[in-house]
Amino acid sequence: MEPKGDSEAKDQDEQPGKRASSIGSQNEGTKKAAEEKTTFAEGEEKPVEEKEDASSGSEEEEEEEEEEEQIEMVKPPEQVKKPVKVEKKISETFFYNYEDLCSFPYVTPDSGIPFNMLTLMHSFGYDCTKRANLQVMDSSTLFYIAGNQIVLLDLKLKYQRYLRSSSGGGIGIITVHPNKTYFAVGEKGWKPNMIIYEYPSLKPYRILKGGTEEAYAFADFNRSGTMIATVGSSPDYMLTVWDWKQEKIILRSKAFSQDVFKVTFSPENEEQLTTSGSGHIKFWKMALTFTGLKLQGALGRFGKTALTDIEGYVELPDGKVLSGSEWGNMLLWEGGLIKVELCRPGRKTCHLGPINQLVLDEGELITVGSDGYIRVWDFETVDTADIVDDSGLLEMEHMNELLVGKNVNLNCMVKIHERGEPFWYAQDYNGAIWKLDLSFANVTHDPECLFTFHSGKIEAIAVSPVTYLMATTALDRTVRVYDFAAKMPLTEMKFKQGGTALTWAPKVVNPKGGLIAVGFQDGVVRIIELYNPKGLPIVAGRNNIGDAAMRLKQAFKPHTSTVTSLAYERNGEIFATGSKDKTVFFFAVDDRYDPIGFITVPGPVQELQWSPLSHPESMLLVLCANGFAVQIHAPDPTDYDAEKTYRIKDIPTEYFCFYSIKSRLKREEEIKRREKKKANKEKARQEFIKNELEMGKEMEEIEFPEEEPETEEPLPDIYIPETPSPILCGFYSKPGKFWLSLGGYDSGYLYHCAFSPMQHDKEVARRQDEPFDFIPMEDTEENPIRRISFCSTGILMFCGMEDGAVRIYPLHNKELSVDNMVGYWSSSIHDSDYGQIHGIFPSFDDRFLVTCGADGNIFTYNVLSAEEVQKVMKAKVPSPRVNLDKEKAAEDIEDSAAYSIENAKQKMEHDMIIKAAEMKKYFKRQELILLRHEFQNLLQANKSLPNHMQLERAQFEIDRRIRAELDRKTAHSIRLVMKELAWEQEKYRIGLQKLQNRFRGNVEYDRIVVRAMRSSHEISTYRLLAISENLYKVKKRTQVGRRRTSKYEWKGKEVDQKKESQKELRTALSQTAAIGEEEAETEKLMKRAHPHTVTSRIVENRMEKLRKIIEKADKAKAKIKQRKKDWDDLYKSKPSDDYEDPTDVQNIKEAQENMGDFKLKTATNYKIPEHMRLNAEKKTNQLASLEVAIQELMITFDAELRLLRHQKLKLDVQMKTADLRHITWFEELLLLKNFEKHEDTLQERVNSLICEEEEMQNKLNNYFEQIEDKKSEIGKLQDREKALYATFQASLGENNTFAGFLTKVLKKKIKRVKKKEVEGEGDEEDESEEESDEESSFESDEEESGSEDEVFDDSVCPKNCDEALFENTLQLREKRLDIEEALVEEKKILENVKKEYEALAKKVKVVAAQLDAADWELEAYQREKQRRLNELHVVVPLKLHQVEYIVNGEIPVDLSQALVFTNESLVNLQQRITTLQHEKVEQRDLYKQAREQHKQLIRDRRESMLRIECLNEKCNQLMMMKFGRIVDLEALQTLSVNTNLEELKMKMMEKEQLQATELKRWEARISELRQQLMMVTKENTNKLLQLNTFCTEKMRLETKLDVLQTNLGAEFQGPRKGDIEEQEKLLALVQLQAQEAEVLKEEITLLSRKDGRIFPPPQPLFGPDGEVD
Repeated sequence: MEPKGDSEAKDQDEQPGKRASSIGSQNEGTKKAAEEKTTFAEGEEKPVEEKEDASSGSEEEEEEEEEEEQIEMVKPPEQVKKPVKVEKKISETFFYNYEDLCSFPYVTPDSGIPFNMLTLMHSFGYDCTKRANLQVMDSSTLFYIAGNQIVLLDLKLKYQRYLRSSSGGGIGIITVHPNKTYFAVGEKGWKPNMIIYEYPSLKPYRILKGGTEEAYAFADFNRSGTMIATVGSSPDYMLTVWDWKQEKIILRSKAFSQDVFKVTFSPENEEQLTTSGSGHIKFWKMALTFTGLKLQGALGRFGKTALTDIEGYVELPDGKVLSGSEWGNMLLWEGGLIKVELCRPGRKTCHLGPINQLVLDEGELITVGSDGYIRVWDFETVDTADIVDDSGLLEMEHMNELLVGKNVNLNCMVKIHERGEPFWYAQDYNGAIWKLDLSFANVTHDPECLFTFHSGKIEAIAVSPVTYLMATTALDRTVRVYDFAAKMPLTEMKFKQGGTALTWAPKVVNPKGGLIAVGFQDGVVRIIELYNPKGLPIVAGRNNIGDAAMRLKQAFKPHTSTVTSLAYERNGEIFATGSKDKTVFFFAVDDRYDPIGFITVPGPVQELQWSPLSHPESMLLVLCANGFAVQIHAPDPTDYDAEKTYRIKDIPTEYFCFYSIKSRLKREEEIKRREKKKANKEKARQEFIKNELEMGKEMEEIEFPEEEPETEEPLPDIYIPETPSPILCGFYSKPGKFWLSLGGYDSGYLYHCAFSPMQHDKEVARRQDEPFDFIPMEDTEENPIRRISFCSTGILMFCGMEDGAVRIYPLHNKELSVDNMVGYWSSSIHDSDYGQIHGIFPSFDDRFLVTCGADGNIFTYNVLSAEEVQKVMKAKVPSPRVNLDKEKAAEDIEDSAAYSIENAKQKMEHDMIIKAAEMKKYFKRQELILLRHEFQNLLQANKSLPNHMQLERAQFEIDRRIRAELDRKTAHSIRLVMKELAWEQEKYRIGLQKLQNRFRGNVEYDRIVVRAMRSSHEISTYRLLAISENLYKVKKRTQVGRRRTSKYEWKGKEVDQKKESQKELRTALSQTAAIGEEEAETEKLMKRAHPHTVTSRIVENRMEKLRKIIEKADKAKAKIKQRKKDWDDLYKSKPSDDYEDPTDVQNIKEAQENMGDFKLKTATNYKIPEHMRLNAEKKTNQLASLEVAIQELMITFDAELRLLRHQKLKLDVQMKTADLRHITWFEELLLLKNFEKHEDTLQERVNSLICEEEEMQNKLNNYFEQIEDKKSEIGKLQDREKALYATFQASLGENNTFAGFLTKVLKKKIKRVKKKEVEGEGDEEDESEEESDEESSFESDEEESGSEDEVFDDSVCPKNCDEALFENTLQLREKRLDIEEALVEEKKILENVKKEYEALAKKVKVVAAQLDAADWELEAYQREKQRRLNELHVVVPLKLHQVEYIVNGEIPVDLSQALVFTNESLVNLQQRITTLQHEKVEQRDLYKQAREQHKQLIRDRRESMLRIECLNEKCNQLMMMKFGRIVDLEALQTLSVNTNLEELKMKMMEKEQLQATELKRWEARISELRQQLMMVTKENTNKLLQLNTFCTEKMRLETKLDVLQTNLGAEFQGPRKGDIEEQEKLLALVQLQAQEAEVLKEEITLLSRKDGRIFPPPQPLFGPDGEVD
């Protein structure tokens, strides 16, 4: 809840939900201040300045793309004759009153609670995670934000002063004027203020209003201090530039759509600003345009650099901006783009982590990093930096650096001069304030840590039970102890994990108050001992300077998850711990904490509360976060044996599962409110009656004021949240009863609950327990109570709220009830956004109150007695125990993965079991070894016996089955091992297969080397890889030539396809029709030729069989004939008997000579032929010829090898070129794949828009056709109306005395009743027609009487008037009315169609615009794709003679500026130059000719215009002479022929022909239906006769049955009473329905006549007793 102080009263008009009774109205303060603005001291000059009416620029939503936002500044109105408004300037000496602005605590009116219930004493915390939360006013004063206060810290005196916020909602930002004489405070809340304070008086100097919606995020003065720029946080992110001294807005604009971290003016040009934040940086400038001063913003483009949040930046003198990045490098911005990225040598980042601040100081650039380093860089190098390669990085070395500390995360620094020397004060994200010397001289001071705090939110706090000490812990892994009476920190202790729970041991455990129990994230609980080290014996080397010290006494780990609560039993004998792991562990408290056991609870533990001493039994209340409350009896340590486990199973436990009743309470409150409202209304009514009666009026004369009927809204539904509301805190009230405060849906109440005595009726998870009482807490629906504590006397209840406020409820009788909690005191202390209170405790003597919150702040307050605090100067730290210095330090648990107590117990039990099993196995193995030795000795003894006495080896086996079993087990083990290794085996097999497939499987040909024989030349084949199937598929697809079609090609293609499909459809239909006609004709001919009779079919079958037999015989004859012919040819080719083949004769001869007589050279009778005789000369010739042949072969081979090598060299060049081209094409492929997805999306969008446009265009054409049709129909109806009037005039004749009367009858307007779709019975229809006629004539009479002087009756024919003519007039009037109704209907339809047409036309325009935009986007994307393709490097191999790029007669080393051209293109360009020169000469000649011709045409036109004027005058004179006036000759020409009449005649003839044809068809249909009707009537008559026969038979049988049953059941002979009563009721019901029918008929008649009579509803037939009324 926010405090209801002065600051909140100012918004009561805007926020009516706030309490109207707040003390001190901000509106009053503002009014007073406004009055003071215009009231100056006597004799003081009032500076006056003429100001024009101004209006702030409009707030525009900004796209994240770069765009220039132009926000109008204060702009003069148009020059209207108005007096110039003169405004007074605010005096330089004017100040606001701080008491009127400061927010005060809220106190319930008339409650008697004093305003000074709490007084802020000291702030021990520091919100180190808030950006720029450290400012320096002078060498001795620091100030920072702490919740709802600004703390001004005197460094010399260590004294704090405080400034409270005016809104009570918190403070967002602080900044200091360049002159250090003012500082600005940007607040939080609804429409917060920016307040400028004067220093050192701390008076409010100026108030800037309307700068943002909810909170200020950053602010900065310009260098001269005349303006201030502010930027808001979510949701508006509004950037505003102020003339702060006059409290005027100069310019404003929305800075960005995400979080903005910083805004600054440029130090060199105050018309330029820079903002940065989440994923962006933006550059602003004030530009003077023709509409006034504008604020233009350009979004910085990151380009190839990754997007980053920018925490820090600095503007350079030349307009460039240097910013940090998340990865630690610096980005140099110029013109909205990144010029270069700066890093350290070796591509190392400038800092390890984000750069949080950059400062330009005295020509040096300083960067502040989150890695704890401060580095100084050369400004000139940074300012002139430029890219040197495509990476965009520039390496540079820093000049100096300072490591502040290892665990330091610097956020920001501010500079101040002390005694002429510059020093810097730095804010550390990890909870410290440092004093730094950045002079980097020989006498540079080391970094000095001035103050240390908790980093982040404070998790727990506790106070000493005996003195003014408090202890805190947080996730920064420290435990700190403070003396809050002396306002000083005492000591701290650091651990490996963050602390989450803390409690101080009560006096019954440690009377000195020196024990603290702390729970940590990893489930460890540590008992820490606090003592005064000055009480230890003095030992050399020991430093006992501190006033307090902490020592670890014991560490144990009862839980596996975060410890959430710790509690000591009221007698101090048991210590309980709770955790998120849903367990509660109990320890016996002694010198050491011994575990008793643990229990599990239904949910994560939120809080533990032991029952107070007033309760008869010691019970533990466990509150779970998921809505469960558990009550546990205090365990007796002697009753539980933890031999195997610490789990306690039989401890008495009671459960309570909270079931929401809030919706029911809201419903009951709504019912009471409505009843009270009704009672007040009735009371006011009675008062009114009483006053009227006292005035002498009778009861019947009293006129009550009209009251609007109120529609009562339905009551709120009963709602039960699906997820139970979390329990935030609770405490005991009586034995078995307790109070709960819940969050979520059920906030807003304190619930009084009790444990049900029926604990075992339901399962724990299915319990639904409701509280038996409740107390509504004001303004806690969205702001629940998180922590509750009581003073020692119980008369004050302290509440810590979700929004960081503190509430105090005085309790008169120490019990909670609605009557006892009438009023309360409330004040906003911590931050309202994220400062929820985690702990609130009074001191042991109730003099002080301490709070801690999630905003990292710790506050101490004095309760009521501010004077008494001065008497208490210092807390007493407990003295150390005896021999404390001789005791060994307790062993800590540093490993977060260490076993918990239960897990260690289970592990020990498991280890014992394993150890016992191993011992058993060992003893068995020893027994087996002994048996094996005995068996070996037995075998040796057997061998030593004689052979005849030795036993065989098999005889030693007692049972073969044992060995078989062992073999089976061995085989089974082998199979198991194989199964276990199967995965590994398969893995390596697949790996080998993959390697083979990768390196050998896809090789088409391996490399083969061929070397020359006579030289060193060699050549090798290519190691050719097989082409994959995918490439073949791609090649096939590319052969198809698929290409993405453009919009117009696609459109044309669709049209062609449609035309083609329609053409094919027409062709197919015509062919089908032709085929159908042919088949029909053939069928008709067949039918005519062959009548379908049985005889004809038999004859046809017989003839078919004969035909087949004849065909078969003919085929057989032809076959026989062909066979005879073949035999004759064969016999003719037969040779004679003595014929011999010459080839055979020669072969026989050779066989006779050579067969069996091979001439061996070794035979004795071998005869050497002449040509085979040898000598030395012949053999020498053979050897020479062989050597020559070999030489030629080798030469040929070498020549071919050299030729092949030359060819391979060429092929190598081609292959290398292909490889380079392959690389380029592959890069293009990757790039195109990246572009393809978005391109397909754009193309699909274009195609869909084309389809949509075509569909809409078709609909437009249809609507246009409908409009034309309706226009033609309307024209026809108008022609019919003209023809009707012409017919009427013709029927009147000439000089008809009743022409006027009949004309009035014809033109009389009559309202006719529309024809009903479903007609009633004949009589009712006639009656309704008569009534409608009467009604319409009645209405028409009224209308005519209202419009004419005479009243005439058109229902009666006047005397001497032709009745036939009168009847004809009435008929014509009916036709006229029909035509007019049809005309109105057609016009209405036409209007609707036109509206649809116009709406669709707008949609078509929108779709066309979208299509153009999409097509443009696609084209732009294509251009971007081509641009990216052009950026790829393409390698072009060139020979030296091809390079013609020469500078100073030499080829330069850098060819990046050269251009590669083909010779043909170069020749074409040179020829094109010559061609263009010729064309230029020709164009000049043409231009001269055209200019001369243009002059001549101008002269001719002038002469023609004069001639046309003369002819027009002559034409007008002729028309005046012939027609007497000027007429339109074109209109006369069009009147020659009535084309519309001719068209209508043709259409009429066509309609008559169609109707005649239709009439004939319907006449035939009628005759057919008449025949069917006659047949149905005949059949119906027969069925009626049968029905009559059946009825007669039924009557006969019933008569016979009545005769048979005459004597049966004498008691049933008379009619029963119930039947008689039922019959009477039915008769009465029938009569009543008949009456109702008559009444309804009369009512219908009367209503149709519109006389307004309404009959009352019919009375019920039966009375309450069931009798007929």
